[in-house]
Parts: sequence; C-alpha cells; structure tokens
Amino acid sequence: MKNRCAWAGTDPLYIAYHDDEWGVPVNDDRHLFEMLILEGAQAGLSWLTILRKREAYRRAFANFDVETVAAWSEPDVQRLLADAGIVRNRLKIESAIRNAKGVLKIRDEFGSLDAYLWRFVDHRPRQNGWRSQAEVPARTEQSDAMGKDLKKRGFNFVGSTICYAFMQAVGMVNDHVTSCYRHEEIRQLVRQRSGEK
Repeated sequence: MKNRCAWAGTDPLYIAYHDDEWGVPVNDDRHLFEMLILEGAQAGLSWLTILRKREAYRRAFANFDVETVAAWSEPDVQRLLADAGIVRNRLKIESAIRNAKGVLKIRDEFGSLDAYLWRFVDHRPRQNGWRSQAEVPARTEQSDAMGKDLKKRGFNFVGSTICYAFMQAVGMVNDHVTSCYRHEEIRQLVRQRSGEK
C-alpha cells in the first residue's frame, strides 16, 4: 500500500487529486486561472467540497476561458447564483470575474499568467522536506508577496493562506511530506524538467 500525505484521506476523488495533480508544476495559463478561482471559492469550505463541484465549475465558467469570464456582467452573476453545481456566493462569483479582468492585464504586462506567478518562486519549484503535516506552513514570505501584489492589482480572495494553498496545488512548492511516495516522484519530475541528472 502506498504511503500518502495524511490529508488525502480515503475519498477516491481526494486520493486521485493527491496522487495525480497536487504538487505537480503547472505552467498552463488556463489551469493556473482555474486553480486561482477554485482556491478562492474554497475559502471557508473544505477542498473536497470544491473537488466535487469542479466539473460544474468548468461548465459554469466556460472551462475557465479567461477572456470569456472577464467579459461577464450582472446577468452572468445572476445565472451563476442560480447554478446549484457551484458555490453560490455573490462575492466569490464577482471576484472570479474581477480576477479574470486582472489576469488579462497581467498577460498584457508579463506575457502570461504563468510568467507572472512563477516569479514569486524565481521560476523554480521549491523542494521542501517536511516530515509531518504539522510542519507544513499555512503561508510563507512568497505567498505573502503574491497575495499583496495580486490585491494591489485588484484581485479578491487572494490572501496569503489562499495563495499558499494555490502554490502547493500548482507545484510551486513540493509540500508532500517526506514519507509520502509522491514527495520523491515530484522531486524527480522537477529535476527531469529542468534537465538535471
């Protein structure tokens, strides 16, 4: 039996997310935008709740096409508020639209959301070596900086804790505990992608 991070629990959806996605470096703008919106939607809820709603989010938010979402207005907010498949919270829905507009400005300035976000870790995934879940921080200097800069750009639901959860999810940090089988797999994947032996 594979040894996993304790938080993965026993739910098959959570286990699949832990095994296949969490901590794998992401450079695709659409996926980065999706995770930014989902991490914000998760505020005050469990991540498993969001995972269970993920397909509904993809349908409701045009598969996280940033140009489409950025063009939305009040009628779209009303449509989303009526969608039982997602978290029907006006602030979170309006935030997703506002954040999409912010992503377009970031792309104009930096070329891509990827180029902008990965600056906060010097474009290289950080390989941590936590022995237990208790050692894993809820925020770091890098997530503080990311949250502060995003807020300055008009983003919402981007506090440091949300930003750090996002960084963990998209592989900016490898926060699998050292006893988890994915810790070493992610470390090797990062080395291969960077051309190291």
